[in-house]
Amino acid sequence: MFSSNPKRIALAVPVVGALVLGLAACNGAPSAGGDDEVTELTVIAANSPWTEGLKTLAGKYEDETGIKVNIEAYGNEQLNDTLKVKLNAQSSDFDIFGYQVQDVMREFSRNGWLTDMTEYVESDAEWNWEDFQPAARDAVELDGVVYGVPVMTERHIVYYRSDLLEQAGITPPTTLDELEAAAAQLDDPDNGFYGIAMRGARVPLVTQLSSFIYSYGGDFQDEDGNATIDSPEAIEATEFYGDLLKNYGPPGAANMGWVEASAIFAQGNAAFYLDADSQAYTFLDESNSAVVDSVAFARFPAGPAGSKFYNIVPQTVGINAFSQKKDAAWEFIKWVSDEANTKWLLSEGTVPVARQSAWDDDDAAASFPAGLVEIIRNVGDDGVGHDRPQLEQVAAAREIIGGPAIAAIEGGDVASAAKSANAEFQDLLDSEK
Repeated sequence: MFSSNPKRIALAVPVVGALVLGLAACNGAPSAGGDDEVTELTVIAANSPWTEGLKTLAGKYEDETGIKVNIEAYGNEQLNDTLKVKLNAQSSDFDIFGYQVQDVMREFSRNGWLTDMTEYVESDAEWNWEDFQPAARDAVELDGVVYGVPVMTERHIVYYRSDLLEQAGITPPTTLDELEAAAAQLDDPDNGFYGIAMRGARVPLVTQLSSFIYSYGGDFQDEDGNATIDSPEAIEATEFYGDLLKNYGPPGAANMGWVEASAIFAQGNAAFYLDADSQAYTFLDESNSAVVDSVAFARFPAGPAGSKFYNIVPQTVGINAFSQKKDAAWEFIKWVSDEANTKWLLSEGTVPVARQSAWDDDDAAASFPAGLVEIIRNVGDDGVGHDRPQLEQVAAAREIIGGPAIAAIEGGDVASAAKSANAEFQDLLDSEK
């Protein structure tokens, strides 16, 4: 995803529609423990770098075991629709599926659609569940139950213009205050150049606001299900986020998602851009970027509570609760996510994997920019496994939580907006109790 190789870069671009490999359905009926009878498995997943790599690994697995692995790959929205239809019908015609934990795990687990994989992941010391980054493990666990294996990760980082910082004698910011000072120093709106670009549209900004809230010591809600977006920490973080865009961001920031904001940085018109590290390929593609030779990467800056940034799982793989081949499904998941194959996915498919050992391997990580590898290697316990509120009605919650941030960008009363939004968000949380 981060290589300058166009073939690799293309893997990061979503594909519309479904690509189906091996259309034969797996309708054999061995028991969950009858692995010696299994001859086929079916995987449904999103188009992604991991799924591309899976196509190669599936052939290798068939060569080694005789088990054919059929892969059906869809765009994200089509995937969710397909899974919901099949799982609601208790379909057993697929065994493994990839999904976005933050969007559907709560709904799927409540409906009984996900297999409890806790014993699977904890029973094999050699496979080593502890090798997966802490935030990634946390992301796929709900109420003490593990519902999948994380196969891709992404983090909130700082992209910056190394040439401009060097010319101005500015060191890469390590704190949010330093970030603000640097953005102010480099901001030049009269010449169409801005100190910073970030998402400012009401719903898209929520995921990026999360790291600011965490680094101020807050969160969207507490462990008891109480809304906390009107806490002093959340209000201060929201005000800070809004002030960055209001004072040093491009005009119209409140209407910008990641596509618009990243384009400003890619065109060479901003000193800083903060967003997911999965976007690095955008700035390293010579056909689309004017900053290929000057873009650099830095860890998310520390706030009053330290550097606490999202480290999420955009794709995990779980086992269909209605599959008749659960043990065989686990054996494939275990194999494809073991240390050796994870390193292969990182090195050959440039997949941002979740195993720490893969990132610590210089050869495996060689296709990624060194500065980015260093950030990922040193995530430690500072990564937070969610970048949005944790409930089933995520879309509605983001609409609510984005309100105070818009007030901040537009110079409004953030505290008042947060108080109103918190009451509305609490009603939403209560509706799911």
